[in-house]
Parts: sequence; structure tokens; C-alpha cells
Amino acid sequence: MYGLGVAKGMLVVLKRLLRRPVTRQYPEEPAPLAPRFRGYDFAWVEERCTGCATCAKACPHGCIEIVTHPSEDGRYSIDVFDVDTGLCMVCGLCVEACPYDALYMGRGFELAQYQRGDLVAHKEDIANRALLSAYYRTPFQEQVGTRENIQGFYQPIKGLEKAPAAKPQG
Repeated sequence: MYGLGVAKGMLVVLKRLLRRPVTRQYPEEPAPLAPRFRGYDFAWVEERCTGCATCAKACPHGCIEIVTHPSEDGRYSIDVFDVDTGLCMVCGLCVEACPYDALYMGRGFELAQYQRGDLVAHKEDIANRALLSAYYRTPFQEQVGTRENIQGFYQPIKGLEKAPAAKPQG
């Protein structure tokens, strides 16, 4: 009884022993990232941001700090937009909550620092970055994503179309 289990285990060991090892020399040879990988380096488009602080309200840890003041044109001017990546758990709720697609997750993950205060990404650091994650909703890369923009863009899954409304009786 025990001999058969030991023999099977040794067979697995012998198979693995004869294979070439798969080793990646990490710093010199970076690992390939999945297209929807979410990293810590946030990207923010100031032109799209209205200062509504929806992203800060959606963050479960309170990582985002926004300070605004009213401007002459009726909008809010953003004075402070800080993201504390030391507290961030990379859940992406802030990106999903933003009604104007002004905030996205980046692709960087090698952002280690020796001081905790250096983990805060300031407005100037995250504004208008070029390299974005595919986690960002791609249909709206060139325009502000609002409810009016997506009318007719998303098609229902076959079989889940909206049922016709029932006619009133009588």
C-alpha cells in the first residue's frame, strides 16, 4: 500500500529532475505582465477631473486626498490630488467610481522606497502619464466617458436582451 504511493512520488521527482530549469533573471529580464495588470503608479488626467472626489469616497482605505476651490468658470480647481500608495491595496475601486475616466491604474509595481512619506504620489507626479494599464476602460481613451457616450456602445449578451414591457390590461 505505501510502496505504490512512494513509487508514484519518486516517478514525479525523476520526471522533474531531468527537465531544464526555468529561471528568469529578474532585473535584467523583466517578467511579462498581463494586459489587465494593475500597478501602483496611478495616471490622472487633470482636464477630465472635475474635483468631485468620487474616487476618494470610493477608496476603502482613504488613500486619495483631494483639495479643491471654486474657479471663475463655475468648475472646481484642483489644488491637491495625492494618492498614498503605501496604503493602497490596488483594488481599482477609485478608477471604477470616477464618472469622467480621469483616474486610471498604471503598470508600474517597482516603487519601493525607504521612507514611508516617499510613497505618496502627488498631483505633479501622476498627471498625464503615457503608459496606462488595459484595466482602464479602452472605449473612452479619446473622450470623456459619460452615460451619454456609452448609449448603444455596449451590446447585451445574446439571450439576456431586455424583455418587452407588459401592456396594461383594461
